[in-house]
Amino acid sequence: MKLNILFYTIVAILVLQFLVETVLDYLNSKRYGDPIPKGLEDVFDAEEYQKSQEYQKTNYRFGLLSSLFSIVLTLTFLLFGGFEWADQFARSFTSNEVLITLIFFGILTIGSDILTTPFSYYQTFVIEERFGFNTSTKTLFFTDKLKGWFMMAILGGGVITLAMWFYQWAGPNFWLYVWGLLTIIIVFMNLFYSKLIVPLFNKQTPLEEGSLKSNIENYASRVGFELKNIFVIDGSKRSTKANAYFSGFGREKRVTLYDTLIKDLEEDEIIAVLAHEVGHYKRKHIIFNLVASVLTLGFTLFILSIFINNPEVSRAIGVSQPSFHAALIGFGILYSPISELTSLVMNFLSRKFEYQADDYAKNTFAAKPLIASLKKLSKNSLSNLTPHPAYVFMHYSHPPLIQRIKNLMA
Repeated sequence: MKLNILFYTIVAILVLQFLVETVLDYLNSKRYGDPIPKGLEDVFDAEEYQKSQEYQKTNYRFGLLSSLFSIVLTLTFLLFGGFEWADQFARSFTSNEVLITLIFFGILTIGSDILTTPFSYYQTFVIEERFGFNTSTKTLFFTDKLKGWFMMAILGGGVITLAMWFYQWAGPNFWLYVWGLLTIIIVFMNLFYSKLIVPLFNKQTPLEEGSLKSNIENYASRVGFELKNIFVIDGSKRSTKANAYFSGFGREKRVTLYDTLIKDLEEDEIIAVLAHEVGHYKRKHIIFNLVASVLTLGFTLFILSIFINNPEVSRAIGVSQPSFHAALIGFGILYSPISELTSLVMNFLSRKFEYQADDYAKNTFAAKPLIASLKKLSKNSLSNLTPHPAYVFMHYSHPPLIQRIKNLMA
């Protein structure tokens, strides 16, 4: 009976999540035809706004198709013994539990990626190409895939191997060691991601000497922000969309500007974007997010330690021989509603942090160039100016453009 309850609970969670996302997407799509909000009339002219709406509608239809494929694939795999097949296939090679786990997850991860590759290919080379965003090549697309698999094998395989070893060695307390391991990895990635991982996919060069660099350094000095690392990343090799981000902390902190951002924005607008990123650092948002991630991870692993030795969790996904890897899959699905709740909280806090970073940029630099930069970035990415409030509540880590501008003009 318990087995049936867990099985039907897993099916219900998967179907309910699909239905909720489908309803949210539908509500959002019904607002694509709304007029441009007052205060944003200068973002698009009539022709550009029509193009942005068509871009949103195209992505909506494509997203509906891809999510339908995903839920059908997952339910088919669950209902017709896919997890059992993957488990037995892994066991046909070895009796070592660590190797079985690695093969099992390798089958699921790479198999899923291969099946969904046509969707990402279509997204890149048909939709993004049609609307003028794609600058990637087919060679680069598949090279990125191979590099991603390599990274997954090294990092993911290493974490799984150590987690299994902790599980076999420490028993019920294994989660504490895994938590410590993952915390070290998270902190390490925050510090050195731009130095070690980004170069595998993109070229980064120090911002060249000139007016922009001098003005950035002058601003940083004026607000007491030590900044020695300003880099430009060749984002234009994949897309025309622009971005900027802040990474690391302490002596390892750095600002990275997309070459497309430098091309699209004026100097004072770039500095305003930088001031926003500095605001995140000054308001301790980066540290808060890091601590919150570590604490959430610890809570998740503690709950996992309660479920991992329950054979019914493995059998609930159709695996006849209970194991760490099968229980991990079952737990992941059962825990996903809690993950949704924590994501809601983090998105809510993230939107508040965006307002605070905007305020910092307004108070230490100026509101007008930041508003101009936000409008240009929205225009160049054909972003949705009229998102549904429910969709914003569930998914947006940044407030809608109109709300950010209202806050900056307050």
